[in-house]
Amino acid sequence: MRLVILTSLTMLAFAANSVLTRLGVEDGGLAPLGFAVIRTAAGAAMLGLIVLWRSKRLALRAHPVGVLSLATYMIGFSVAYQYLDAGLGALILFGVVQVTMLFAAQMRGDRLGLRKGLGALLAFAGLGVVLWPSDAAATGVIGATGAMIAAGLGWAVYSISGRHAVDPLATTAANFLWCLPLVAVPALAGLTGPGGDAPALGVAVAVLCGAVTSGLGYALWYHVLPQIPQTNAAIVQLSVPVLAAAAGALWLAEPLTLRLVLGGAAVLLGIGLATTTVVRPRANYPA
Repeated sequence: MRLVILTSLTMLAFAANSVLTRLGVEDGGLAPLGFAVIRTAAGAAMLGLIVLWRSKRLALRAHPVGVLSLATYMIGFSVAYQYLDAGLGALILFGVVQVTMLFAAQMRGDRLGLRKGLGALLAFAGLGVVLWPSDAAATGVIGATGAMIAAGLGWAVYSISGRHAVDPLATTAANFLWCLPLVAVPALAGLTGPGGDAPALGVAVAVLCGAVTSGLGYALWYHVLPQIPQTNAAIVQLSVPVLAAAAGALWLAEPLTLRLVLGGAAVLLGIGLATTTVVRPRANYPA
């Protein structure tokens, strides 16, 4: 039960990242890469302080793959949400994540099996029902979609590499610290686009997104990952687009429809089917 609670909290944090990034870039008026820099810096600061408080020293040992994949995710995620709605962006992101992680699991010999395969198919079909736009123009520009695909690849690689973290909190802190210069370079090069004045609302949202839902959320994810199969880690993240779409309807005035309710139920049912096991009673034979 503890693992279920921690995993659920992590998925809520991931959904909040979509909503907060969309809010900070769209309503907050902050440039996408400016948002990414502040978000990464806030996450690095929060995690660095916690590690220092816990162990009195800050280890800067990070895995290069984790750093590069985190930077790819941070940049692509922020750029994409300049144009994509919270729910649709999350669909693209975690659709790519699921395909990538399931493919990697297959390559490692972690077979889906019939139950997991059906659950994954049902969950992904539910996502299509919930989030597939009725108007082709709603998908936004091709560049935003490409940026979110890159972010999905980055997050999948980051999640896969995180399975081997010995100290999840320290590893996440080091990843954020080394990721910050990589995210800051394009912003300093003048590629921030509109909104470069860093309005107060955008900055506040970026700090909240970086310190809480990203920094602490990713540290929690690194803690949970080694305890669940990689296929389950891929499938359970399909709950995030549904959560993001629901939050977008509540806080960003995105439409809440019957399609969202029915598709969301299909996603949750598919996740339950894929991540639970059936305990078969043992037959009692006479001695």
